[in-house]
This record gives sequence, structure tokens and C-alpha cells, in this order.
Amino acid sequence: MGSEKATFGAGCFWGVEAEFRRIEGVTETAVGYAGGSKANPTYEEVCSDRTGHAEVVEVTFDPGRISYQDLLEVFWRSHDPTQLNRQGPDIGTQYRSVIFVHSPEQRTAAEVSKGAVAQRHTREVVTQIEDAPPFWPAEDYHQRYLEKRGLASCTVDLSEKV
Repeated sequence: MGSEKATFGAGCFWGVEAEFRRIEGVTETAVGYAGGSKANPTYEEVCSDRTGHAEVVEVTFDPGRISYQDLLEVFWRSHDPTQLNRQGPDIGTQYRSVIFVHSPEQRTAAEVSKGAVAQRHTREVVTQIEDAPPFWPAEDYHQRYLEKRGLASCTVDLSEKV
């Protein structure tokens, strides 16, 4: 059957990529930019909030080992889909919640999944569902960023230890 692609924006792409890399059936991940107006943007350009790109993870997966629906579940649990253009302390349109679909079947699955997730939230789910635009890989130092640094997450625990 081969492999398929899925593209998700769920805030800072480092942690989202690390989450998908752990999933059985995911054969490759790449962080990058999608959904903006500039070809091949740099990280600095995307962070300027002027290109319209989102930080995204492009996931290559084996549909014989994991379903697109299962990937959607990973996407929903890896961020707060009710936060508009932000995730926690990260603010800007590059951190928006977005699913870029690669087929009509992915669009249908994403819309059904979003509807189900909306039932579990009291606030509006602001996740956008759009046709997949060109994917521009991020600079090499962003790829597998947390893995290269021996970190499991980019979330900092600020709670007081007792």
C-alpha cells in the first residue's frame, strides 16, 4: 500500500514532532512551515508573523500499521485546540492549530474528528482544516531538535517540587 503523508500544526513543532516520532507506524517526520505566502521561508521570517506560515510537522506513515484517524488522536492530545494562534506561552499565527489534508478522505476524517473533539470542550475548537499547501522543511538544526538534545518535551514544568 505504500506510505502516506499527514501534516499538522499544533504549536511549537519540536514537541509535536517528538510526539509523532514515538508512534508505531510513523516512518518519518520532518518539521517545517506551511500555509503562508513566501516560498522557502526561514525560521526568522516565520517568527516575524508576516509570512502567514504555521510551524508544522509532516508525518509519513504506513496506513497498514496506523490509521490516519489514530494520527488525528495524537494531534488532538498533543495541544490545546481551543487556543487561537498560540499554545501556552508561544503566541503568533505560526503556532495556530491546523490540519493540512492531503486527500478528500483525510478532510472527511479530520472534520468528523474535529466535531467529536468539540463535544469534549466547553470552549470553541479553533483548529483550521485546509488543503495541504507546499511544505517547506525547516532548517536542519530544527529537525529532531529535542531528540538531539536528549529531551522528551519542550514543556517546562514550573510547578514547585515538594
